[in-house]
Amino acid sequence: MNKPYDLEERTFLFAKECRFYVQKLHKTTSNIEDSKQLVRSSGSIGANYIEANEKLGDKDLVFRLKIARKEAKESIYWIRLLHELNPEHKETSESLLYEVEELRKILSAIITRINSNI
Repeated sequence: MNKPYDLEERTFLFAKECRFYVQKLHKTTSNIEDSKQLVRSSGSIGANYIEANEKLGDKDLVFRLKIARKEAKESIYWIRLLHELNPEHKETSESLLYEVEELRKILSAIITRINSNI
């Protein structure tokens, strides 16, 4: 699948796919609680990226991008946990892990580039 170049759209699609994923999971206590955390962190990646684009300066931009990257790392944690406990959805969780790792790398590259220009 071709990924959109627009990072706002790409983060939106990732958050949407996370929501589709958690809808498929069995409604156990741990799945429900872990899914809530994933829904929150996956949506926060894009929300913080959008805020970064409305920057008040380079330092604010880097700060918001670092929060988005932190939320990507947190999403990795929750997906890994759900992945281990729901092997019947392995293909979906692996796809989500791949995408969120790509988003994390993109955000890290942007942060590095901006920091080298400040």
